[in-house]
Amino acid sequence: MPQKTKPSPRKSARPVKLSIDSAALVEGLLAEVPERVRDVLMRRFGLREASSTRETLESIGSRIGITRERVRQIEHSGLETIRASKTFRSAKPLFEELRAHIISEGGIVSEEHLLSTLATDARGRNSFRFLLVIGSTFFRERETDDFYARWHVDAKIAEQVHTALSNLYDTLSDEDVLQESAMLDRFIDELKEVNDAYRDETILKRWLSLSKHIGSNPLNEWGRVTSSAIRTKGVRDYAYLAVKRSGKPMHFSEVAKAIGDLFAKKAHIATTHNELIKDKRFVLVGRGLYALTEWGYAPGVVRDVIREVLERDGQLTKDEVLKKVKEVRFVKENTILVNLNDTNYFKRQKDGTYIPVSK
Repeated sequence: MPQKTKPSPRKSARPVKLSIDSAALVEGLLAEVPERVRDVLMRRFGLREASSTRETLESIGSRIGITRERVRQIEHSGLETIRASKTFRSAKPLFEELRAHIISEGGIVSEEHLLSTLATDARGRNSFRFLLVIGSTFFRERETDDFYARWHVDAKIAEQVHTALSNLYDTLSDEDVLQESAMLDRFIDELKEVNDAYRDETILKRWLSLSKHIGSNPLNEWGRVTSSAIRTKGVRDYAYLAVKRSGKPMHFSEVAKAIGDLFAKKAHIATTHNELIKDKRFVLVGRGLYALTEWGYAPGVVRDVIREVLERDGQLTKDEVLKKVKEVRFVKENTILVNLNDTNYFKRQKDGTYIPVSK
């Protein structure tokens, strides 16, 4: 039994109200086994009053002087004894209620999310985890490199969701950044065999959260978690999202303010400016104004931009140069003209067009 579970990328839900008194039910089920076995189970599942920590096979074995394998045998035997008990059989309606809850959450759901819908405290979540392990209709999938730990009640649905998530990931590139509706549409396309009753937006997003490779940013844009537009680790990434959302160049002070307004993250103006300078995703296009490189802006002073335009498009008139430079730089016309008339770098021909002077 893993002792730690990595957090799911989605927010935890509020606990639902079930008729199950998990503490009383667990106490009744544990009463069916001898004291030594009960102690092992309580330690393994974090059910002791003194501590909600789930202990490993090794730590329990060291504590009571037996091998790890012997502890595992005691645990297995204890669980089987409980499943064969009258108390377990009489609790069938309660387990059915728990099963119905999992179905309402999508039939397959991350362990972190499921337990958060059942209890607010660690001991309460441990009690429900114990009940899930005991129950004969609940199946746990271990955490892997691709998926978070999850529970399901239907192997067919679970397999369909796993396959759909893998196929969906394969359709994405690191550059793909999709609006939530577009991502859900793609996901639905991969879920051809799944019952329409499960094609609910909330359930679809819950299933997406099972994947370690697909995620969303604070603006509800989706893509691969390896994408810089999805992974938000610091001021640079929040700044990128803020400028992208604006759709136009922003002054670094505006970027700092937008980070606070959009993401509730404190960003000092000076720090934000320094991060923008160091990140190749941004281009300084005017006095303190930054645009995104992906919009077609290139680094360099105005003179460099003029040269790039002339080398790319050939000889141009003054008005054509002004127009093209202003498309990628927020500067005054006079600044462009001063640079254009520098004969060390540009030559005005007889027909009024300009060409770059050979370096």
